Amino acid sequence: MRKKRLYIALFLVLSLVASCSRPARRQVRISDFVDEVRLKTTPVKDQGNNDLCWMYAMLATIESEHLMIGDSVNLSEDYLARMYLEEQARRTYLSRGSSSISLRGMGSMAVHLLQTYGGEPYDSYHAKDAVNYRVLSRRLQQMSKSAHTLDEFNHAMDEILNDQIEFMPQIVFMLGAQYTPLEFAHSVCREGEYVSLTSFSHHPFGESFMLETPDNVMRDTFENVKIDQLMSYIENALRSGHPVCWEGDISEEGFSFQKGTACLRDKDMKVDQEKRQLEFESLQTTDDHAMELVGIAHDEHGNKYFIAKNSWGEDNPYNGFMYLSFDYVKLKTIAVFMSRNAMNGKKIQNDGMRPIGKTDS
Repeated sequence: MRKKRLYIALFLVLSLVASCSRPARRQVRISDFVDEVRLKTTPVKDQGNNDLCWMYAMLATIESEHLMIGDSVNLSEDYLARMYLEEQARRTYLSRGSSSISLRGMGSMAVHLLQTYGGEPYDSYHAKDAVNYRVLSRRLQQMSKSAHTLDEFNHAMDEILNDQIEFMPQIVFMLGAQYTPLEFAHSVCREGEYVSLTSFSHHPFGESFMLETPDNVMRDTFENVKIDQLMSYIENALRSGHPVCWEGDISEEGFSFQKGTACLRDKDMKVDQEKRQLEFESLQTTDDHAMELVGIAHDEHGNKYFIAKNSWGEDNPYNGFMYLSFDYVKLKTIAVFMSRNAMNGKKIQNDGMRPIGKTDS
């Protein structure tokens, strides 16, 4: 009896340990997908418990645009996040707490911030440990209510941000040259270089309108094109060597980072402009997440997929990348951002694309 109790206790301990462990990674056959186009990217990053996917995705898109022409560029998300935090925190202090601090946004916002505050290379400015920007935002919100002067508030804010992120460099050193953050940012992202596109029928096609999503906090306008044209822009951009920043809905059951895929549950669904509009107006398609599209692939049945670089770390079957089905992107896209050259179909001359072949597992 004593021996039996010992076995039972051991079983319970092992069960408890197993339940607290991260699930094992899914083993994927190397033939699951065949990459037709795969653009160069910087290493996959992890945004942590923060609302900064739009910044990670847009900066990754700018990075790949440069990598594809032979430039080595890796940009700091922490720098832009800090600049945007400071801007909002000062506004909150001056409005006596009537405005709130939030780091939600859209890809176009990252371009605005680069043009306004400049940028830093990733190696020059990034937090040694992951920063919980949600907690940091709440701390600054509370602090804005207790400071007596703006100088006092700025000093206290600098101390917190220097401690939680990193001390701010004043000069950017790159390839033996010195730049200010603004000079550096303008060298990697020119004004008007990127265009914002969407596809919804409650506004006229061929015109621009302010997209009515909660994350469009800067009230940016988007060029409205029909969905088939938008899909052509995306595919042609990638085949021409240009990355695309994608924003869309990931609340579908068919979206799984653990599996590394996103597919519609109903494979027989007809995806067209009317279906897109219905899902958007009924809030079944919402602006949940942003990723960089970096390639095109197909599965063993010939079904087409876009390859996306996510910002949730590398712990999935494709080392942080995902495969989004063509119909998933067609139905669930809120907006995309690409260089004007990509939209115009201008092919990148420097061949930075990976050879066609099977994907890594």
